[in-house]
Amino acid sequence: MPAPLADQLTVIIPAYNEAASVADTVRSVLEQTTPPARVIVVDDRSTDATGTLARAAGAEVICPPTNTGSKAGAQNLALDVVDTPYCMAIDGDTTLAPDAIERLMVPLADDPEVAAACGFVVPRHVSTVWERGRYVEYLLSFTFYKPTQDYYGNPLISSGCFSAYRTDRLREAGGWSERTRAEDMDLTWSFYRAGHGVRFVPDAVCYPIEPPDLDFMTKQLKRWSHGFVQNVGLHWKGILRLPFLSTVVGVALFDAVVASLIYLLVLPVLAVALGAPLLLLVYVIDVPAVLVPVLVAARRRREVGRALLSLPCFFVLRTVNGFFMLEALITEVVLRRPLLVYEKGH
Repeated sequence: MPAPLADQLTVIIPAYNEAASVADTVRSVLEQTTPPARVIVVDDRSTDATGTLARAAGAEVICPPTNTGSKAGAQNLALDVVDTPYCMAIDGDTTLAPDAIERLMVPLADDPEVAAACGFVVPRHVSTVWERGRYVEYLLSFTFYKPTQDYYGNPLISSGCFSAYRTDRLREAGGWSERTRAEDMDLTWSFYRAGHGVRFVPDAVCYPIEPPDLDFMTKQLKRWSHGFVQNVGLHWKGILRLPFLSTVVGVALFDAVVASLIYLLVLPVLAVALGAPLLLLVYVIDVPAVLVPVLVAARRRREVGRALLSLPCFFVLRTVNGFFMLEALITEVVLRRPLLVYEKGH
């Protein structure tokens, strides 16, 4: 079946110092079952051979006079020259399954009210503690949470590493905003406020390179946590008009505040004060709730062994993420010191 709209699609790949991965990304786009009309790589003043390698792989390359300072800035630079009705954003460290574009474009072809569509995300490398934790996190999110959100018409976020858009709707929203550190969440919620739809397509699969160590993971989690808090502050009035989305955001905030405090402070203090180390089992009390959807997804991918080995890493990552969510809430809300600098997490 020919991919609907693929010949009317421009793929934008923002890239800063992605020499190790950008050629693979470009080739994975050009070798799709139905390749797009254009592939534009924004070489955001890289200090390595990103631009040269992207051009050699077959992409058009745009290089701004100075670094734009963020992924959103690089994507907006390319958006200015997009001349197709549809466009897609893919990170410079992300590759696609061979039929990913074909599948992702279907909801845009079927429903004119849909402004954006996002796909299933699986880490390309699963070796370190942090990669394994993210692997389980993604299997859980994209097998359970995201389909549930899509069923109710409000995916929490159209993932920035792999999403497609109607170009006119994207331009009406002002492109990718630089007012928060989570431009993809900001754009998704802006679409909802404008009355547009967003869809999740589980069989359109992409493979990003996730942070392999604590240093890179720290940068990513800090950006994501601050971006979430910033977007809640920016969009809360619009969110309240959407019952399901407001519930999802409310649960996320509860988890960020109450659950993080319990995990990071209350449990260890009580365990020591009461001499009751068994209290620490609460850290993994929800293992069955995590394990079932993860194993279902892993079985489909024939990766049950990988999922079981990676499960403990998920709880490590969740604890670290809790710390950064608390830090973001205190810094953004209490101290009024917003995170303004975009620092790449990989």
